Amino acid sequence: MRGDLAAPPAPGTAGCPKHMEYGPCGGVESTGRCEVADHACSFLTLAPVAWHGSPAASTERARMEADPAGVPSPPGAAQRMRDLVRERPIVVADFPARALDAASLSECAAAVAASVDAVLAGDAGTARVQFPPAYRAALLRAAGVEPWMGVNTRDRNRVALEAEAAALAHADAAGVHCITGDHTRIGSRPDAAPVFDLDSTELAALMRRAGQLVSVAEAPLSPPVEARPGRLLVKQQAGAEICFVNHAGGVDNVARFVAEARTLGVTMGFIPCVPVIVDAGSAALIRGFTSLALPEGFLDSILAADDVREAGIAAAIELSLRMLDIPGVVGVDLSGGAAAGQELDFAQAEAQIAQGLRERVAV
Repeated sequence: MRGDLAAPPAPGTAGCPKHMEYGPCGGVESTGRCEVADHACSFLTLAPVAWHGSPAASTERARMEADPAGVPSPPGAAQRMRDLVRERPIVVADFPARALDAASLSECAAAVAASVDAVLAGDAGTARVQFPPAYRAALLRAAGVEPWMGVNTRDRNRVALEAEAAALAHADAAGVHCITGDHTRIGSRPDAAPVFDLDSTELAALMRRAGQLVSVAEAPLSPPVEARPGRLLVKQQAGAEICFVNHAGGVDNVARFVAEARTLGVTMGFIPCVPVIVDAGSAALIRGFTSLALPEGFLDSILAADDVREAGIAAAIELSLRMLDIPGVVGVDLSGGAAAGQELDFAQAEAQIAQGLRERVAV
């Protein structure tokens, strides 16, 4: 903790560096500090903001109505994924391909295509410049995998996000993961101006209107911990159908969070993140995750093994099996990433984990 925190600014869009209406984000530090500013999170002591819809883009209704946003046809892949989730647990894998490299994308897709049900393709802070989500979705589908695309509000205003929703529908995305996103002061591109015209909850509503299967993230151990289940309920009211549970320190914490959310009326399915660590590079990358909490001794025991790769694969399988036993959990996300140059090897490890799970349980 950097000494005593300054008093937080006014809550809501006026005080949050991300202009969030439905905060807080998942990046609140364990001390309650904002992820980018030297003060406490402005939502820290507030109850979850009730869902009241996205704010109007303008009071000039006539001008808006003259050029309305169209409603795209829902992607067929979204309904197929909904059906699959109802049928059995699914395995999603964080997609490790190099940014702006179609060849890397194709070879990593080929490595996991026969093993996982979908790949979650977002944008890490170390790779801020990526192909746009819809274009990557088209490339991934052409490469033989189901694309579950991460979309953030850091880089696009609401008009660009409406266009992205339509393009993702046209590209037949299996799912859209809606996040507010890390601030541009974090990561490799502090020169870029942050946008944050919407937040993750408002983005979830936009994508659901476009017929997408909408997922959101929640961080059970990020302050205010007691408000996180209620905040997830608000996201469900906005249109979210799946919650990816950020690394929360192990099975017990995930089970507790899921149970508390279900008690409040959250009916969506939960997909916990399972850390994939197969070498020093992937360990270093996962250590950089915002609000990271791993099971006690998980990382150290893998790195101390004679064969780190095999130990990491075995640990991910065992933790996944325990996560799948939690009522309300509908799948697991093989979470993490590769050091530069190790993308294909990481994808192959994810495939081994998924295959190992299929041998142990009906996924």
